Amino acid sequence: MKIRKAHLTSGQPTTYNVYLHENKKEYKTLVAVPDMEWSISIAYEDEKTQLEQALEQSLNKRVEIDEARELAQKIVHWVTEM
Repeated sequence: MKIRKAHLTSGQPTTYNVYLHENKKEYKTLVAVPDMEWSISIAYEDEKTQLEQALEQSLNKRVEIDEARELAQKIVHWVTEM
């Protein structure tokens, strides 16, 4: 499991701990942000642009659209570098 700090600058500056767990047997990554009570499972084969849009929509239920967009971009970057 990896823990990343997401420093968001849009809106009020905020930092979230983002937990990333790679499940190599199922070809998925579990992403969780406990402070938001939010998590999602991402398949390895998911396309970057579609993944970013899906993350944005899901995160937008918890935070403002600008924060959701910024956090989604960071998550996509971290997941694709694994």
